[in-house]
Amino acid sequence: MRGHRRLLLPLPVGERAGVRGRGRLGPKLGRPTPLTPTLSPPGGGGAFEAAPSLVTSLTITFVVAATFLFAAKARAGNLIRVGNAGAVAFSFVPTNVGKDTGIFAKHNLNIEITGFGGDAKLQQAMAADAVDVGLGSGPGMAFIVKGAPVKAIADIAGPPLIFALAVRADGSVKTIDDLKGRKVGISTVGSATSWLMNEVSRQQGWGFDGFEQVAIGDNAARLAALKAGAIDGCVVDVGSAHNFVERGDGRILMRFGDVAKDFIMHVVFATDTAIAKKPTDLTNFIAGWFETVAYMRQHKAETVTIAQKVIGADEKTTSRVYDELMPMFTDNGHFNAKALTVLQRSFVEMKILPTEPDMSKLYTEAFLPKAD
Repeated sequence: MRGHRRLLLPLPVGERAGVRGRGRLGPKLGRPTPLTPTLSPPGGGGAFEAAPSLVTSLTITFVVAATFLFAAKARAGNLIRVGNAGAVAFSFVPTNVGKDTGIFAKHNLNIEITGFGGDAKLQQAMAADAVDVGLGSGPGMAFIVKGAPVKAIADIAGPPLIFALAVRADGSVKTIDDLKGRKVGISTVGSATSWLMNEVSRQQGWGFDGFEQVAIGDNAARLAALKAGAIDGCVVDVGSAHNFVERGDGRILMRFGDVAKDFIMHVVFATDTAIAKKPTDLTNFIAGWFETVAYMRQHKAETVTIAQKVIGADEKTTSRVYDELMPMFTDNGHFNAKALTVLQRSFVEMKILPTEPDMSKLYTEAFLPKAD
């Protein structure tokens, strides 16, 4: 009709374009709310209102966002910072397997993993409160006597199957006798690598100084020094040793499984701070660890896939390492009495400590799974 005009409501930008766009409320509030014409109250002019109101939309958005954030935090679990004495050793792969498969998450833990070049550096990190839990060696328990603010809370590996003594491929060292008086690379002073070479020297009848031990750091550094001729042999984890052999750079002179049959190869350390402030998390970590070891025994293929990324080896080598080393893992974490006696005596024999320590003060089984 003449004198009357049709009222055209402007569509949001995205609507006019035929796609969902930013509209009037910005990209984070989803589809813009169209304005809806309503009847005016008596005596009033034309009016328009948002349906639903902007306030209601914002409230719903923030409630949903907060809910998702809370759920994400809950899924993350409590943070446990884990330090490994070796960055690429298969000994510590259960932490990665438990993290990647969600086993630790099931125990309400968020695992952060850091690798260190030997027991001494791991102990320094724990003393500095850089980690809560340390995966180190049985001989590393001697650091507690020297004042390290930690305690061993689980025996996780028995015989020293993890280590091999590697030499160059040039043939200049054919037997262990050829290494007498020569340089052998170890990780750090007071480490399992040092302890094992001292024990080999003792068993050969040379006392505890039959080799000149050179503390070099991680496996890669030891093997690089060996290849360069700076040392004549080195103790490294078996995965690194197999890689060294596969590349044609050297060969394995000996393994250490028969050197110390009653032995505590690896333990879980916890800092005094973590023991005081995170007892439930430590209990959950130990439970997650042994659940992971049980999983690894039943799932070789999945374990090898994860371990390959950790130790940096191909599937064939990693599969071989799996077969060789799975037997060393314990299933419950209780400390072997005979092995504790061996360590206690050796601390003095090797002049690590002046007197035999009270081993009961160096560990606790309070965090281990309760017996059925």
